Amino acid sequence: MKYTRLYFLLASITALPVFAQTNYSTSGSVFASGNAFVASVPSNNSSDQPDDPVLTIKKRVNEVNVLFIATDKHGRFVRNLNEADFAILDDHKPPQSIVNFHSETDLPLELGLLIDTSGSVRTRFDFEQESAISFLQQILRPHFDKAFVMGFNSHTTITQDFTDDNVLLRIGVHKLQNGGGTALYDAIDHACRSKLMKEEQDRPARRAIIVVSDGEDNQSEVSEAQAIEMALRAQVIIYAISTDDSGLILRGDTVLQQLADATGGRAFFPFKMKDIKGSFAAIEDELRSQYVISYHPADFETDGRYRPIEITALKKDLQVRARKGYYAPKQ
Repeated sequence: MKYTRLYFLLASITALPVFAQTNYSTSGSVFASGNAFVASVPSNNSSDQPDDPVLTIKKRVNEVNVLFIATDKHGRFVRNLNEADFAILDDHKPPQSIVNFHSETDLPLELGLLIDTSGSVRTRFDFEQESAISFLQQILRPHFDKAFVMGFNSHTTITQDFTDDNVLLRIGVHKLQNGGGTALYDAIDHACRSKLMKEEQDRPARRAIIVVSDGEDNQSEVSEAQAIEMALRAQVIIYAISTDDSGLILRGDTVLQQLADATGGRAFFPFKMKDIKGSFAAIEDELRSQYVISYHPADFETDGRYRPIEITALKKDLQVRARKGYYAPKQ
């Protein structure tokens, strides 16, 4: 986002997870400059607000960045598209002008690996650890990307802080010990609040959390809605890999799906242990297949109103996945 008067600090949105020096975005769809944004999860009982969680932008802006992916009818990512292949509506109107359109694959990644260490995930814990290590080795580029490792049961423990060193990350994963209850929402809240939101916005980046859990929260002090709100504040995409091997759709699976859907991510439900690596590979593929479009909205008013965003592919059989809108600032 950029300020347009001398009375305001000139800044633009950076990236994902997201924020202040460039026109990049980092994790989801709408980005605000600096740390001056607040996420809002609309209430289900509000008749004038949409069901999708969105960001509430608190500073005056005239540029919006939307991060999205495009897939074909088979769900495969399409990476060779350009601005002319899409149509975008902001508040049901075409943008006043398109500022930029480009691939996000060259932006650095800031990842949080959150692994459920509670007693309920005991059966596949070792294999999940090795799959996570392999994923980090594949996805992280030295001196460019970075990740941290957090284990959670009834409490959260960071066993390795942000680093691009795969040896340290492997050690951090192996330090995780199994047992205890599950405070999934607290872990997401803590990861976003203490790690991803505190990162200095000296460079654009894409921020994401990979949660490996059965989703059966029984210890958190914050709610699911509050965890989602914090992820949106930090502009983090949540990817979830279920550890449930029952073959049934349980409550925890629904939770993981909701966390992913609310933040623009995906949830995976590998039934066999060998499928876990496939889930990590699919996340890696998606993180390297994103686009961003930057634009100036038409008839933009600082009225605090919800402005829906719709991006559609003009080519047949293409699907677009992005967040659904944002709130304009209110003076």
